[in-house]
Amino acid sequence: MSKFDEIDEFLDIEPIDNPKENKIEKVEKKEDSTLDYEYSRGNLYSLIEKGQEALNGILEVAQGSDHPRAYEVAGQLIKSVGDTTDKLIDLQSKMKELNKEEKDSPKTVNNALFVGSTSELSKLLKNGVLNNKVEKEEEWSHSKNLYKKVVWLD
Repeated sequence: MSKFDEIDEFLDIEPIDNPKENKIEKVEKKEDSTLDYEYSRGNLYSLIEKGQEALNGILEVAQGSDHPRAYEVAGQLIKSVGDTTDKLIDLQSKMKELNKEEKDSPKTVNNALFVGSTSELSKLLKNGVLNNKVEKEEEWSHSKNLYKKVVWLD
């Protein structure tokens, strides 16, 4: 008898012997830059479409009234829609540059690290580096960085 039998009896339900197996589906999460690109692109398309609809309407008003102000507003709207289409092209070029930077980034970064006092460093510079006497080199990595330890002969 399980601890839930009394509750099942009180609620007048029958316990389930074989509960359904829950399957967890892996959902691929897009990168933030990709999500931002798609969102911005959708907004720009929407702005361009609404601008074109507004432009058609203001041109009808301008032709019907022959008022100079209506034509001025139509000209400003044409410029605004044109600027928005330029922003759309700029967005695409920026996204291409961002993807290019991700592909071209270096995989390994080599850094030299000296652990010791300044007097030891000056001694090594006087004796070891000028004579290029290297006894032992050790390499170790931390995260994505590669470090090299050089032990010089005295």
